[in-house]
Amino acid sequence: MLGAVLTGGRSTRMGRDKTEVIVAGRTMLDWVGAALAEVTGRVVVLGPDREGWESWSDAVHAEGPLAGIATALTRTEDDQVLVVAVDQPFVLAATLAGLAALATEVPVVPVDRDGVRQVTCAVYPAVIATQAVEEAAAGGSIQSLLDRVSFHPVTPEEWGRWGEDGRSWFSVDTLDRLEDGLSRFRP
Repeated sequence: MLGAVLTGGRSTRMGRDKTEVIVAGRTMLDWVGAALAEVTGRVVVLGPDREGWESWSDAVHAEGPLAGIATALTRTEDDQVLVVAVDQPFVLAATLAGLAALATEVPVVPVDRDGVRQVTCAVYPAVIATQAVEEAAAGGSIQSLLDRVSFHPVTPEEWGRWGEDGRSWFSVDTLDRLEDGLSRFRP
């Protein structure tokens, strides 16, 4: 299983590159990369080159995180890609291990307590690479890809048994969200 950090966004709400934002003494990229490394044999950064990291720039010309996921699915030699967005620095390795253990021929995606699919903290099988590229080329999103290929929803009851409380997909896209996350989820 390949670990992949989504880093291709413009960070407009944060006002600076999210990969370099410091959270409890480490960059967001370091937090996410370390959690993925605990579960996968290899971690790549999806997006622009990052010093010290193996980086894969988007090979699929599309907007949004689906371009990164489609790139990873077409380039990987592994059967699965475990994806986490760089702005989810509170991600738990135990949650990633739980998701990885459920890997099948369909994406494995946590669903939060409000019923929202958490598509940037999920496992995607390489067998859907063609559909991911087609969906990206058509202007689709990760959500529309899941509607197209189906997925395994991981319910709050299930991820709760892993010790997850929602921190793994808590998105830090502003400094206020960072402060909120630090007060709720001490890393």
